Amino acid sequence: MLMFPEMLQAMIAGMVVAIPAFLIYKKAGLNTAWAALVFLPVFGLLLVFVQLAFQTWPNTKKES
Repeated sequence: MLMFPEMLQAMIAGMVVAIPAFLIYKKAGLNTAWAALVFLPVFGLLLVFVQLAFQTWPNTKKES
C-alpha cells in the first residue's frame, strides 16, 4: 500500500504553516531559514514563536 495521500496531506499542512513563517521572518529582516523550524515535530512552532517574540528584529525603528 502506498501512503501517498497521507504524505500529501502532511506536506500541505506543513506548507500552510511554513509559508507564513517564512514571510514573517522575511519582513522582520531575519534569516528565513529559521522558518524550517516549524517542521520539528513537537516544539518547532513553539521555537519559532519564542524566537520571534524575544529576538531583536533588525528592521525595527530605533527610538532616539
